[in-house]
Amino acid sequence: MRIVIAGCGKIGVSILSRLAAEGHEIVAIDSFDDTVGEIGNIYDVMTVCGSAVDFDTLNEAGVDKAELFVAVTGSDEMNMLSCFIAKGLGAKHTVARIRDPGYDEKALAFMKQQLGLSLVINPELFAAEELFNILKLPAAVNIETFSGRKMEMVELVLKPDSPLDGVSLADLRRKYSAKFLVCAVSRGGEVYIPDGSFVLKSGDRIGLTAAPTEVQKLLKMLGLVQRQARRVMILGGSTTAFYLAEKLLESGNSVTVIERDRDRCEKLSAGLPQGAVVIHGDGAQQELLLEEGLNTVDAFVSLTGMDEENILIAYFAASKDVQKVIAKVNRPEYTEMAERLGLDSIISPKKIISDVLARYARALQNTVGSNVETLYRLMDGNVEALEFKVSADFKGLKVPLKDMELKPNILIAGITRGRKAIIPSGEDAIQAGDRVVVIAAEHKLFDLDDILLQ
Repeated sequence: MRIVIAGCGKIGVSILSRLAAEGHEIVAIDSFDDTVGEIGNIYDVMTVCGSAVDFDTLNEAGVDKAELFVAVTGSDEMNMLSCFIAKGLGAKHTVARIRDPGYDEKALAFMKQQLGLSLVINPELFAAEELFNILKLPAAVNIETFSGRKMEMVELVLKPDSPLDGVSLADLRRKYSAKFLVCAVSRGGEVYIPDGSFVLKSGDRIGLTAAPTEVQKLLKMLGLVQRQARRVMILGGSTTAFYLAEKLLESGNSVTVIERDRDRCEKLSAGLPQGAVVIHGDGAQQELLLEEGLNTVDAFVSLTGMDEENILIAYFAASKDVQKVIAKVNRPEYTEMAERLGLDSIISPKKIISDVLARYARALQNTVGSNVETLYRLMDGNVEALEFKVSADFKGLKVPLKDMELKPNILIAGITRGRKAIIPSGEDAIQAGDRVVVIAAEHKLFDLDDILLQ
Protein backbone atom coordinates (compact mmCIF):
# COMPACT_ATOMS: atom_id res chain seq x y z
CA MET A 1 0.00 0.00 0.00
CA ARG A 2 1.30 3.48 -0.89
CA ILE A 3 1.47 5.72 2.18
CA VAL A 4 2.63 9.35 2.22
CA ILE A 5 3.81 10.76 5.55
CA ALA A 6 4.20 14.52 5.93
CA GLY A 7 6.42 15.54 8.84
CA CYS A 8 9.51 13.63 9.93
CA GLY A 9 9.86 14.57 13.57
CA LYS A 10 9.96 11.95 16.34
CA ILE A 11 6.39 10.80 15.79
CA GLY A 12 6.68 10.86 12.01
CA VAL A 13 9.84 8.78 11.98
CA SER A 14 8.32 6.27 14.41
CA ILE A 15 5.28 5.85 12.14
CA LEU A 16 7.46 5.72 9.05
CA SER A 17 9.78 3.03 10.38
CA ARG A 18 6.90 0.87 11.65
CA LEU A 19 4.92 1.06 8.40
CA ALA A 20 8.03 0.50 6.27
CA ALA A 21 8.76 -2.63 8.33
CA GLU A 22 5.23 -3.80 7.54
CA GLY A 23 6.10 -3.77 3.84
CA HIS A 24 4.29 -0.64 2.71
CA GLU A 25 5.57 1.72 0.01
CA ILE A 26 6.41 4.89 1.94
CA VAL A 27 6.99 8.44 0.72
CA ALA A 28 8.25 10.88 3.37
CA ILE A 29 7.84 14.67 3.14
CA ASP A 30 9.73 17.17 5.27
CA SER A 31 10.70 20.81 4.80
CA PHE A 32 14.33 20.40 5.98
CA ASP A 33 17.00 19.10 3.59
CA ASP A 34 19.07 17.53 6.38
CA THR A 35 16.10 15.63 7.76
CA VAL A 36 15.09 14.32 4.34
CA GLY A 37 18.68 13.26 3.63
CA GLU A 38 18.99 11.41 6.93
CA ILE A 39 15.65 9.63 6.45
CA GLY A 40 16.65 8.54 2.97
CA ASN A 41 19.95 7.13 4.21
CA ILE A 42 18.46 5.16 7.10
CA TYR A 43 15.16 3.86 5.72
CA ASP A 44 14.16 2.24 2.46
CA VAL A 45 11.65 4.96 1.56
CA MET A 46 11.22 7.69 -1.03
CA THR A 47 11.72 11.26 0.18
CA VAL A 48 10.54 14.69 -0.96
CA CYS A 49 11.77 17.99 0.47
CA GLY A 50 9.14 20.69 0.68
CA SER A 51 6.15 22.07 2.54
CA ALA A 52 3.33 19.72 3.51
CA VAL A 53 0.81 22.25 2.16
CA ASP A 54 2.61 22.97 -1.11
CA PHE A 55 0.70 21.75 -4.17
CA ASP A 56 3.82 20.86 -6.18
CA THR A 57 5.42 19.04 -3.23
CA LEU A 58 2.35 16.89 -2.69
CA ASN A 59 2.13 16.16 -6.41
CA GLU A 60 5.79 15.15 -6.48
CA ALA A 61 5.11 12.76 -3.57
CA GLY A 62 2.37 11.07 -5.62
CA VAL A 63 -0.43 11.89 -3.21
CA ASP A 64 -2.97 11.21 -5.98
CA LYS A 65 -1.97 7.52 -5.87
CA ALA A 66 -1.81 7.25 -2.07
CA GLU A 67 -4.06 4.84 -0.20
CA LEU A 68 -3.19 6.68 3.01
CA PHE A 69 -1.89 10.19 3.73
CA VAL A 70 -0.63 10.96 7.26
CA ALA A 71 0.15 14.53 8.35
CA VAL A 72 2.20 14.76 11.57
CA THR A 73 4.05 18.06 11.27
CA GLY A 74 4.50 20.22 14.37
CA SER A 75 1.45 22.35 13.50
CA ASP A 76 -2.13 21.14 13.98
CA GLU A 77 -3.42 23.66 11.46
CA MET A 78 -0.84 22.64 8.85
CA ASN A 79 -1.75 19.00 9.35
CA MET A 80 -5.43 19.72 8.79
CA LEU A 81 -4.78 21.85 5.70
CA SER A 82 -2.32 19.31 4.31
CA CYS A 83 -4.91 16.53 4.66
CA PHE A 84 -7.58 18.70 3.02
CA ILE A 85 -5.33 19.35 0.01
CA ALA A 86 -4.20 15.70 -0.18
CA LYS A 87 -7.84 14.57 -0.15
CA GLY A 88 -8.59 16.98 -3.00
CA LEU A 89 -5.64 15.60 -4.98
CA GLY A 90 -6.93 12.05 -4.69
CA ALA A 91 -5.60 10.50 -1.48
CA LYS A 92 -8.13 7.86 -0.41
CA HIS A 93 -7.70 8.14 3.34
CA THR A 94 -6.22 10.97 5.41
CA VAL A 95 -4.97 11.08 9.01
CA ALA A 96 -4.07 14.28 10.87
CA ARG A 97 -2.29 14.75 14.16
CA ILE A 98 -4.22 17.31 16.23
CA ARG A 99 -2.97 17.68 19.78
CA ASP A 100 -4.02 21.11 21.03
CA PRO A 101 -6.18 20.62 24.17
CA GLY A 102 -8.25 23.58 22.98
CA TYR A 103 -9.93 21.33 20.40
CA ASP A 104 -12.69 19.49 22.25
CA GLU A 105 -14.52 16.43 20.94
CA LYS A 106 -17.29 18.48 19.33
CA ALA A 107 -14.79 20.69 17.47
CA LEU A 108 -12.76 17.69 16.32
CA ALA A 109 -15.86 15.88 15.07
CA PHE A 110 -16.86 18.97 13.07
CA MET A 111 -13.40 19.39 11.53
CA LYS A 112 -13.15 15.69 10.76
CA GLN A 113 -16.40 15.86 8.82
CA GLN A 114 -15.69 19.13 7.04
CA LEU A 115 -12.12 18.23 6.07
CA GLY A 116 -12.90 14.65 5.10
CA LEU A 117 -10.44 13.25 7.65
CA SER A 118 -10.47 9.49 8.10
CA LEU A 119 -8.80 9.59 11.49
CA VAL A 120 -7.55 12.13 14.02
CA ILE A 121 -4.59 11.10 16.18
CA ASN A 122 -3.33 12.70 19.36
CA PRO A 123 -0.21 10.91 20.73
CA GLU A 124 -0.21 12.95 23.93
CA LEU A 125 -3.85 12.18 24.70
CA PHE A 126 -3.39 8.47 23.93
CA ALA A 127 -0.35 8.39 26.23
CA ALA A 128 -2.27 10.14 29.01
CA GLU A 129 -5.10 7.62 28.73
CA GLU A 130 -2.64 4.72 29.03
CA LEU A 131 -0.98 6.36 32.03
CA PHE A 132 -4.37 6.90 33.67
CA ASN A 133 -5.25 3.22 33.22
CA ILE A 134 -1.97 2.11 34.81
CA LEU A 135 -2.43 4.43 37.78
CA LYS A 136 -5.85 2.87 38.38
CA LEU A 137 -4.17 -0.55 38.68
CA PRO A 138 -0.67 0.11 40.10
CA ALA A 139 0.28 -3.59 40.33
CA ALA A 140 0.37 -3.71 36.51
CA VAL A 141 3.26 -2.45 34.41
CA ASN A 142 1.06 -2.10 31.35
CA ILE A 143 -2.66 -2.35 30.56
CA GLU A 144 -4.29 -2.59 27.13
CA THR A 145 -8.05 -2.66 26.58
CA PHE A 146 -10.25 -4.45 24.05
CA SER A 147 -13.91 -4.45 23.05
CA GLY A 148 -14.77 -1.15 24.68
CA ARG A 149 -13.01 -2.12 27.94
CA LYS A 150 -14.94 -5.40 28.27
CA MET A 151 -11.59 -7.21 28.25
CA GLU A 152 -8.12 -6.20 29.38
CA MET A 153 -4.62 -7.44 28.80
CA VAL A 154 -2.48 -6.80 31.87
CA GLU A 155 1.29 -7.15 32.04
CA LEU A 156 2.85 -8.03 35.40
CA VAL A 157 6.43 -8.63 36.50
CA LEU A 158 6.83 -11.51 38.95
CA LYS A 159 8.90 -10.31 41.90
CA PRO A 160 11.47 -12.57 43.66
CA ASP A 161 8.94 -13.49 46.37
CA SER A 162 6.06 -14.04 43.93
CA PRO A 163 3.61 -16.82 44.88
CA LEU A 164 3.63 -17.80 41.18
CA ASP A 165 7.31 -18.76 41.17
CA GLY A 166 7.56 -22.44 40.18
CA VAL A 167 3.84 -22.79 39.39
CA SER A 168 2.71 -24.31 36.09
CA LEU A 169 -0.07 -22.54 34.20
CA ALA A 170 -2.31 -25.60 34.48
CA ASP A 171 -1.92 -25.57 38.27
CA LEU A 172 -2.42 -21.83 38.31
CA ARG A 173 -5.81 -22.12 36.59
CA ARG A 174 -6.86 -24.89 39.00
CA LYS A 175 -5.66 -23.04 42.10
CA TYR A 176 -7.31 -19.68 41.45
CA SER A 177 -11.00 -19.35 40.61
CA ALA A 178 -10.68 -16.13 38.62
CA LYS A 179 -11.31 -16.45 34.88
CA PHE A 180 -8.05 -15.46 33.17
CA LEU A 181 -5.51 -16.70 30.65
CA VAL A 182 -1.73 -16.22 30.74
CA CYS A 183 -1.07 -15.69 27.05
CA ALA A 184 2.54 -14.46 26.81
CA VAL A 185 5.68 -14.65 28.92
CA SER A 186 8.95 -12.76 28.45
CA ARG A 187 12.01 -14.31 30.10
CA GLY A 188 15.66 -13.48 29.56
CA GLY A 189 15.03 -11.76 26.24
CA GLU A 190 12.94 -14.68 24.91
CA VAL A 191 9.17 -14.55 24.45
CA TYR A 192 6.95 -17.58 24.87
CA ILE A 193 3.34 -18.28 23.93
CA PRO A 194 2.84 -20.76 26.78
CA ASP A 195 0.76 -23.91 27.14
CA GLY A 196 -0.54 -25.44 30.37
CA SER A 197 2.77 -27.18 31.17
CA PHE A 198 4.73 -23.90 31.16
CA VAL A 199 6.25 -23.16 34.60
CA LEU A 200 6.51 -19.53 35.74
CA LYS A 201 9.63 -18.13 37.39
CA SER A 202 10.44 -15.01 39.38
CA GLY A 203 11.51 -12.23 37.06
CA ASP A 204 9.11 -13.28 34.30
CA ARG A 205 7.07 -10.60 32.61
CA ILE A 206 3.65 -12.12 31.99
CA GLY A 207 0.68 -10.95 29.97
CA LEU A 208 -2.77 -12.15 30.93
CA THR A 209 -6.24 -11.51 29.55
CA ALA A 210 -9.42 -11.25 31.60
CA ALA A 211 -12.46 -9.10 32.18
CA PRO A 212 -11.57 -6.08 34.37
CA THR A 213 -13.43 -7.49 37.38
CA GLU A 214 -11.61 -10.81 37.02
CA VAL A 215 -8.24 -9.01 36.90
CA GLN A 216 -9.02 -7.37 40.24
CA LYS A 217 -10.17 -10.71 41.65
CA LEU A 218 -6.97 -12.48 40.60
CA LEU A 219 -4.67 -9.76 41.92
CA LYS A 220 -6.49 -9.84 45.23
CA MET A 221 -6.02 -13.63 45.46
CA LEU A 222 -2.32 -13.20 44.70
CA GLY A 223 -1.92 -10.47 47.30
CA LEU A 224 -0.91 -7.97 44.62
CA VAL A 225 -3.73 -5.47 45.03
CA GLN A 226 -2.47 -1.95 45.60
CA ARG A 227 -4.81 0.94 46.19
CA GLN A 228 -5.30 3.30 43.31
CA ALA A 229 -2.82 6.15 43.19
CA ARG A 230 -4.65 9.08 44.78
CA ARG A 231 -1.73 11.48 45.23
CA VAL A 232 0.24 11.87 42.03
CA MET A 233 3.33 13.95 41.27
CA ILE A 234 4.05 14.70 37.61
CA LEU A 235 7.43 15.96 36.46
CA GLY A 236 7.26 18.09 33.31
CA GLY A 237 4.40 20.27 32.12
CA SER A 238 4.02 18.80 28.63
CA THR A 239 0.75 18.36 26.76
CA THR A 240 0.70 14.75 27.97
CA ALA A 241 1.09 16.00 31.54
CA PHE A 242 -1.82 18.40 31.02
CA TYR A 243 -4.13 15.65 29.72
CA LEU A 244 -3.11 13.28 32.52
CA ALA A 245 -3.51 15.89 35.26
CA GLU A 246 -6.93 16.82 33.89
CA LYS A 247 -8.10 13.18 33.98
CA LEU A 248 -6.72 12.61 37.46
CA LEU A 249 -8.31 15.76 38.88
CA GLU A 250 -11.68 14.93 37.34
CA SER A 251 -11.46 11.54 39.11
CA GLY A 252 -10.85 13.15 42.50
CA ASN A 253 -7.09 12.67 42.71
CA SER A 254 -4.65 15.24 44.05
CA VAL A 255 -2.05 16.31 41.49
CA THR A 256 1.22 18.22 41.71
CA VAL A 257 2.95 19.25 38.48
CA ILE A 258 6.56 20.46 38.51
CA GLU A 259 7.71 22.43 35.47
CA ARG A 260 10.86 24.55 34.99
CA ASP A 261 9.37 26.96 32.41
CA ARG A 262 7.40 29.79 34.04
CA ASP A 263 5.21 30.54 31.01
CA ARG A 264 4.22 26.90 30.78
CA CYS A 265 3.41 26.89 34.50
CA GLU A 266 1.06 29.82 34.04
CA LYS A 267 -0.70 28.09 31.14
CA LEU A 268 -1.10 24.91 33.17
CA SER A 269 -2.49 26.84 36.13
CA ALA A 270 -4.99 28.62 33.91
CA GLY A 271 -6.05 25.53 31.96
CA LEU A 272 -6.28 22.79 34.58
CA PRO A 273 -9.33 22.25 36.81
CA GLN A 274 -9.30 23.71 40.30
CA GLY A 275 -7.18 21.78 42.77
CA ALA A 276 -4.06 21.31 40.67
CA VAL A 277 -0.81 22.37 42.31
CA VAL A 278 1.67 23.70 39.75
CA ILE A 279 5.24 24.28 40.95
CA HIS A 280 7.75 26.37 39.05
CA GLY A 281 11.09 24.70 39.56
CA ASP A 282 13.69 22.26 38.26
CA GLY A 283 12.51 18.75 39.07
CA ALA A 284 15.97 17.39 38.40
CA GLN A 285 16.90 18.85 41.79
CA GLN A 286 16.22 16.10 44.28
CA GLU A 287 15.78 18.58 47.13
CA LEU A 288 12.86 20.22 45.33
CA LEU A 289 11.10 16.89 44.81
CA LEU A 290 11.48 16.05 48.49
CA GLU A 291 10.33 19.50 49.58
CA GLU A 292 7.18 19.13 47.47
CA GLY A 293 6.32 15.82 49.11
CA LEU A 294 7.84 13.06 46.98
CA ASN A 295 7.92 10.84 50.07
CA THR A 296 4.17 11.20 50.56
CA VAL A 297 2.80 10.59 47.04
CA ASP A 298 1.31 7.31 45.74
CA ALA A 299 2.72 7.71 42.24
CA PHE A 300 5.42 9.62 40.38
CA VAL A 301 5.26 10.14 36.61
CA SER A 302 8.27 11.56 34.78
CA LEU A 303 7.24 13.26 31.53
CA THR A 304 10.04 15.64 30.62
CA GLY A 305 11.28 15.89 27.04
CA MET A 306 14.49 13.98 27.82
CA ASP A 307 14.47 10.19 28.13
CA GLU A 308 17.67 10.17 30.18
CA GLU A 309 16.27 12.63 32.70
CA ASN A 310 13.01 10.70 32.97
CA ILE A 311 14.86 7.46 33.70
CA LEU A 312 17.23 8.92 36.28
CA ILE A 313 14.62 10.91 38.20
CA ALA A 314 12.15 8.00 38.11
CA TYR A 315 14.90 5.80 39.55
CA PHE A 316 15.40 8.34 42.33
CA ALA A 317 11.66 8.32 43.06
CA ALA A 318 11.68 4.52 43.19
CA SER A 319 14.59 4.65 45.66
CA LYS A 320 12.33 6.71 47.95
CA ASP A 321 9.78 3.87 47.99
CA VAL A 322 7.14 5.62 45.91
CA GLN A 323 4.48 2.94 45.31
CA LYS A 324 4.19 3.46 41.55
CA VAL A 325 6.80 5.05 39.28
CA ILE A 326 6.32 5.58 35.53
CA ALA A 327 8.76 7.10 33.04
CA LYS A 328 8.23 8.32 29.50
CA VAL A 329 10.92 6.78 27.28
CA ASN A 330 10.67 7.18 23.53
CA ARG A 331 14.02 5.72 22.45
CA PRO A 332 13.77 1.89 22.31
CA GLU A 333 17.44 1.46 23.20
CA TYR A 334 16.81 3.15 26.56
CA THR A 335 13.87 0.94 27.50
CA GLU A 336 16.07 -2.06 28.36
CA MET A 337 18.33 0.16 30.46
CA ALA A 338 15.32 1.49 32.37
CA GLU A 339 14.08 -2.03 33.04
CA ARG A 340 17.50 -3.09 34.34
CA LEU A 341 17.23 -0.25 36.84
CA GLY A 342 13.97 -1.76 38.05
CA LEU A 343 11.65 0.63 36.22
CA ASP A 344 8.94 -1.69 34.95
CA SER A 345 6.36 0.84 33.78
CA ILE A 346 7.54 2.66 30.66
CA ILE A 347 5.31 4.78 28.43
CA SER A 348 6.16 5.67 24.81
CA PRO A 349 3.85 7.99 22.86
CA LYS A 350 5.76 7.08 19.68
CA LYS A 351 5.04 3.38 20.17
CA ILE A 352 1.39 4.02 20.97
CA ILE A 353 0.79 6.06 17.84
CA SER A 354 2.73 3.69 15.57
CA ASP A 355 0.50 0.87 16.87
CA VAL A 356 -2.58 2.92 15.97
CA LEU A 357 -1.36 3.59 12.42
CA ALA A 358 -0.20 0.00 11.87
CA ARG A 359 -3.63 -1.24 12.92
CA TYR A 360 -5.36 1.28 10.67
CA ALA A 361 -3.19 0.37 7.66
CA ARG A 362 -3.85 -3.35 8.15
CA ALA A 363 -7.58 -2.71 8.37
CA LEU A 364 -7.45 -0.77 5.08
CA GLN A 365 -5.68 -3.66 3.38
CA ASN A 366 -8.52 -6.01 4.23
CA THR A 367 -11.93 -4.46 3.66
CA VAL A 368 -13.80 -7.73 3.19
CA GLY A 369 -12.68 -10.26 5.83
CA SER A 370 -12.35 -10.14 9.61
CA ASN A 371 -10.74 -6.73 10.09
CA VAL A 372 -8.15 -5.73 12.64
CA GLU A 373 -9.99 -3.53 15.15
CA THR A 374 -7.21 -3.11 17.74
CA LEU A 375 -3.48 -3.76 17.66
CA TYR A 376 -0.89 -3.50 20.42
CA ARG A 377 2.76 -4.50 20.62
CA LEU A 378 3.61 -6.14 23.93
CA MET A 379 6.65 -7.57 25.69
CA ASP A 380 8.99 -4.84 24.39
CA GLY A 381 7.55 -5.15 20.88
CA ASN A 382 8.12 -8.91 20.49
CA VAL A 383 4.44 -9.89 20.64
CA GLU A 384 1.36 -8.48 18.95
CA ALA A 385 -2.09 -8.54 20.50
CA LEU A 386 -4.80 -8.03 17.89
CA GLU A 387 -8.56 -7.81 18.10
CA PHE A 388 -10.61 -8.93 15.11
CA LYS A 389 -14.30 -8.52 14.41
CA VAL A 390 -15.33 -11.91 13.06
CA SER A 391 -17.06 -11.99 9.68
CA ALA A 392 -19.36 -14.73 8.44
CA ASP A 393 -16.60 -15.80 6.02
CA PHE A 394 -14.11 -16.87 8.73
CA LYS A 395 -13.01 -20.42 7.91
CA GLY A 396 -12.93 -21.47 11.56
CA LEU A 397 -16.53 -20.57 12.44
CA LYS A 398 -18.15 -22.92 14.98
CA VAL A 399 -15.05 -25.15 15.16
CA PRO A 400 -14.12 -25.98 18.79
CA LEU A 401 -10.80 -24.33 19.58
CA LYS A 402 -9.28 -27.69 20.55
CA ASP A 403 -9.88 -28.85 16.94
CA MET A 404 -8.72 -25.66 15.26
CA GLU A 405 -5.32 -26.00 13.57
CA LEU A 406 -3.42 -22.81 14.40
CA LYS A 407 -0.04 -21.66 13.18
CA PRO A 408 2.82 -21.94 15.70
CA ASN A 409 3.09 -19.12 18.27
CA ILE A 410 -0.56 -18.16 17.90
CA LEU A 411 -3.01 -18.11 20.81
CA ILE A 412 -6.68 -17.14 20.98
CA ALA A 413 -6.70 -15.18 24.23
CA GLY A 414 -10.25 -13.89 24.48
CA ILE A 415 -13.67 -13.73 22.87
CA THR A 416 -16.23 -10.98 23.37
CA ARG A 417 -19.78 -11.94 22.47
CA GLY A 418 -22.23 -9.10 22.93
CA ARG A 419 -21.54 -7.82 26.43
CA LYS A 420 -19.95 -11.05 27.61
CA ALA A 421 -16.17 -11.49 27.87
CA ILE A 422 -15.13 -15.14 27.43
CA ILE A 423 -11.77 -16.59 28.44
CA PRO A 424 -11.80 -19.47 25.97
CA SER A 425 -11.36 -23.16 26.67
CA GLY A 426 -10.89 -25.91 24.11
CA GLU A 427 -14.66 -26.42 23.95
CA ASP A 428 -15.45 -22.84 22.94
CA ALA A 429 -16.03 -21.94 19.29
CA ILE A 430 -15.91 -18.63 17.44
CA GLN A 431 -19.14 -17.24 16.01
CA ALA A 432 -19.83 -14.55 13.42
CA GLY A 433 -20.06 -11.13 15.07
CA ASP A 434 -17.68 -12.06 17.90
CA ARG A 435 -14.65 -9.98 18.70
CA VAL A 436 -11.59 -12.19 19.11
CA VAL A 437 -8.27 -11.29 20.77
CA VAL A 438 -5.31 -13.09 19.23
CA ILE A 439 -1.74 -13.18 20.56
CA ALA A 440 0.93 -13.63 17.89
CA ALA A 441 4.71 -13.93 18.02
CA GLU A 442 6.75 -13.95 14.78
CA HIS A 443 3.64 -13.29 12.67
CA LYS A 444 1.98 -10.27 11.08
CA LEU A 445 -1.75 -10.88 10.89
CA PHE A 446 -4.05 -8.94 8.56
CA ASP A 447 -7.15 -11.13 8.78
CA LEU A 448 -8.43 -13.68 11.28
CA ASP A 449 -7.99 -16.41 8.68
CA ASP A 450 -4.23 -15.74 8.90
CA ILE A 451 -4.10 -17.62 12.23
CA LEU A 452 -5.03 -20.92 10.55
CA LEU A 453 -2.70 -23.47 9.01
CA GLN A 454 -3.51 -23.51 5.30
